[in-house]
Amino acid sequence: MNYPLIYERSRKGRRGLRLVKAVPKAEDLIPKGFLREAPPRLPEVDELTLVRHYTGLSRRQVGVDTTFYPLGSCTMKYNPKLHEEAARLFAHLHPYQDPATVQGALRLMWELGEYLKALTGMEAITLEPAAGAHGELTGILIIRAYHEDRGEGRTRRVVLVPDSAHGSNPATASMAGYQVKEVPSGPDGEVDLEALKRELSPYVAAIMLTNPNTLGLFERRILEISRLAKEAGVQLYYDGANLNAIVGWARPGDMGFDVVHLNLHKTFTVPHGGGGPGSGPVGVKAHLAPYLPVPTVERGAEGFYLSFDRPKSIGRVRSFHGNFLALVRAWAYIRTLGLPGLKKAAALSVLNARYLKELLKERGYRVPYDGPTMHEFVAQPPQGFRALDIAKGLLELGFHPPTVYFPLIVKEALMVEPTETESKETLEAFAEAMGELLAKPKEWLENAPYTTPVRRLDELRANKTPKLTYFDEA
Repeated sequence: MNYPLIYERSRKGRRGLRLVKAVPKAEDLIPKGFLREAPPRLPEVDELTLVRHYTGLSRRQVGVDTTFYPLGSCTMKYNPKLHEEAARLFAHLHPYQDPATVQGALRLMWELGEYLKALTGMEAITLEPAAGAHGELTGILIIRAYHEDRGEGRTRRVVLVPDSAHGSNPATASMAGYQVKEVPSGPDGEVDLEALKRELSPYVAAIMLTNPNTLGLFERRILEISRLAKEAGVQLYYDGANLNAIVGWARPGDMGFDVVHLNLHKTFTVPHGGGGPGSGPVGVKAHLAPYLPVPTVERGAEGFYLSFDRPKSIGRVRSFHGNFLALVRAWAYIRTLGLPGLKKAAALSVLNARYLKELLKERGYRVPYDGPTMHEFVAQPPQGFRALDIAKGLLELGFHPPTVYFPLIVKEALMVEPTETESKETLEAFAEAMGELLAKPKEWLENAPYTTPVRRLDELRANKTPKLTYFDEA
């Protein structure tokens, strides 16, 4: 049965609320040139219909509160409900308030920035970016501003990315106006050092790396890579998507990175998925600090304040001060665990991933880059099985599937990240389900799932001809 859209439940004249006070007419508040020619076609439903619709919709969804969610490189860990209580304490604030009236919020932002700098080895930070990819763009724009300020903006027009990089890396560099060159991985799954040396030149602006990389492997030659980059005048950019594996144990700044973006919605348990809310703070070394977005939160003799005193800034990258309630949740996570707790969480993320990797290998799955993997690993089903069919079969068995077909250097890739918050019993149950799928008839796998709210979708058509509005526009 198809689930009706909220528009299909709409009936003209029905209302779910009644305004107590008279509301001024729009034309009395907004200049005519900014007004719509016709009112928006919003659904008209009563409160009970509204509540039932969205409650029913939520029960058809899969999330970390309902099932195991081993989505590789996404760190879908449990989001403690205590953090929701902390965020609720600040829900009444407004970004236009005088800074003197929100000293607690500014202090929290300043403290969070100090914690993140300490954990990453950076010397300055912005909390503005709204998500990881937004943080990437901010970081690359900072690098661009740095090279331009040094008179090298016209010559350094290339950004190097590994062939195992997240897709947002080359996309970000391209959006910032750079030419992207791919550096291959070696047989061990790490960056091919000799290939990297051949690409380094006065024309390169930055190298974008994830460490551990998307194969779950720590780049053991990172100090050599850093040395080569610095000798060539190249900035080293750290994609923080996989920081969860090393937080508290190793710092990107100590590895030689100049810029770091963090995913608070991954490493620091801010809920995410479905488009948000994310948070992608960017930390930089001192030589890049002048180019940070404004404003930054600073502490002075009379308290905390917003500073716009950064003449070389790349400007604002986000309205107001980022996704503030996401910052509150990350602050609460760090304060709850402290450094010992953060280190334990990272260690457990690695332990869980390595345990699950061995369980899947026992059941017939291959791990082509089977080095000392960290928080995630990339597996392959046996010959004759498709990753897509395994993923759809998992939905039928009650599990969210891993990331499929990424990284691109592994055929039929199943990218698995269990996170530290899952129990041994959950990992074993997932491994049993993965083994069970290999015993299913081929026809069963190719047509799964069967009992989910929707069956197998035409994903190619959905991507090529998406319908994003309910109304057919003339």
